Amino acid sequence: MFRIEAAELFVVRLPLKFRFETSFGVQTEKVVPLLILKGEGLEGVAEGVMELAPMYREETIAGALHLLRDVFLPRVLGRTFANPEAVNDALGTFRGNRMARAMVEMAAWDLWARTLGVPLGSLLGGRKTEVEVGVSLGIQADEAATVETVRQHVAQGYRRIKLKIKPGWDVQPVRAVRETFADIRLTVDANSAYTLADTVRLRALDDYNLTYIEQPLAWDDLVDHAELQRRLKTPLCLDESVASAQDARKGLALGSGGVVNIKVGRVGGHAEARRVHDVAQAFGAPVWCGGMLESGIGRAHNIHLSTLPGFTLPGDTSSASRYWETDVIHEALEAEDGLMPVPAGPGTGVTLNREFVTRVAELHEERRA
Repeated sequence: MFRIEAAELFVVRLPLKFRFETSFGVQTEKVVPLLILKGEGLEGVAEGVMELAPMYREETIAGALHLLRDVFLPRVLGRTFANPEAVNDALGTFRGNRMARAMVEMAAWDLWARTLGVPLGSLLGGRKTEVEVGVSLGIQADEAATVETVRQHVAQGYRRIKLKIKPGWDVQPVRAVRETFADIRLTVDANSAYTLADTVRLRALDDYNLTYIEQPLAWDDLVDHAELQRRLKTPLCLDESVASAQDARKGLALGSGGVVNIKVGRVGGHAEARRVHDVAQAFGAPVWCGGMLESGIGRAHNIHLSTLPGFTLPGDTSSASRYWETDVIHEALEAEDGLMPVPAGPGTGVTLNREFVTRVAELHEERRA
């Protein structure tokens, strides 16, 4: 049992150390919403993965803040819960808005784990003390720049290289990288930039021994992905189009892909992420943990989720120092030779750098029962 007595909301803006281009556009900073749930003298912290504009999926930071203030937090503040699943149940009458709900659920998992004095990953059923990680590389200026960026990250030991692609920038960078690095584990991510009319272009990627092609078609589609998968040899990986375990079951049953990217914030929290993991295992489909340019709070949650046994492909939880001059946590989350240590200690094992967060916050609110 644990009690949620109060909550804090922060919104901070963190500049990225590099220009990150995808099929959506160019990103040079990340706006990070943080939720702290307090109880019994402890705090559980979660990070929202929604964005200012509905580019990745339909949720936005403004919408999430409204729901947290006026709908979700009033349902949980001042209450005692048996476990985080019960917190989920308290929000169960509301449809969609999984990213906003995930903030409450994930903070509850962290708080519960801290009250029990055990690591979050252990409560989820994980056993690993380190997880394999890859790196996600944005669209570069040209092929030479792409090859050089890949070279740098291969030298750092990352165990999977993912290239962002879009129509007009797909076969060229993949060919250049594969000609230079014949044996690396290589994937591409389209972020929904293609349609079935691009089948010939996507089929050309079959020649480059990719582990998978991630989310080539529409963000809310499973049917066309199944048709495309029938036309390709390379496995498709579902990302945006899987918002629940039911979506995963339908997609795998339809043959929409053979790999699932699990983002805990996208699917509504750890409990649903674990259910997606279990569905994928039942279908024999490997899963991996995707990233949303999270700060250290979200990154720590992702690392703990990745300790589950079905996470057999390297995830996106690369070293935090790639992204930020100063992170929102005290601990350094750094990979070595493609392995990220699981933060030790209760809950996520990381602590909020409250002095830094308070100093740079664009919004700070407190809520009590």
